[in-house]
Amino acid sequence: MSITQENRTNGVDTATLFATIGAVREQPELAAFRFRTTHDWVSGTHSEIRYPGFYGAGQEHTHRTDTVVHADHPAVLVGDDHGPTPAELLLSALGACLMAGLGNIAAARGIVLHDVRCDVEGDIDLRGLLGIDAGVRNGFESIRAVFSVDGEAESEALARLVEQSRKRSAVYDVLTHGTSVSVEVAGR
Repeated sequence: MSITQENRTNGVDTATLFATIGAVREQPELAAFRFRTTHDWVSGTHSEIRYPGFYGAGQEHTHRTDTVVHADHPAVLVGDDHGPTPAELLLSALGACLMAGLGNIAAARGIVLHDVRCDVEGDIDLRGLLGIDAGVRNGFESIRAVFSVDGEAESEALARLVEQSRKRSAVYDVLTHGTSVSVEVAGR
């Protein structure tokens, strides 16, 4: 089936969005997804990240394009600045998740968006991760996401879109509610 621009709001195929919601309501097992990334060390603090595919809706999937993201530290943090830091990648994951949710929710509600920007920043004290002060946490002390939204709705309705996106964001949930994480060493 070809999707025409008429079937889309804000670039979202709303018919498919609602069909997906309906299918998951009818068959909850379709909701089980497993996303994966593969990280290869290059040198120093530089690594390459790939996205080999994922499991979802009862089957394996591959992405349409192969994506490689480089992660590194800037020179001031003993890297060669081949890409964003892992902490910046985390911030980008939060912003991207909130943005995707906003686009879907606005489309589902029939609200046309014209321009949306989300600036995300986080504060971190390096004394923790550098092992200088055990009383300082290794990660972000605080993170802020600030939206600027222009669309065909009152500002209060646009703010509600952002709030609903926050409530439904998987990345926001992981960051604010914690998730069990295991780190293991496997033979190569």
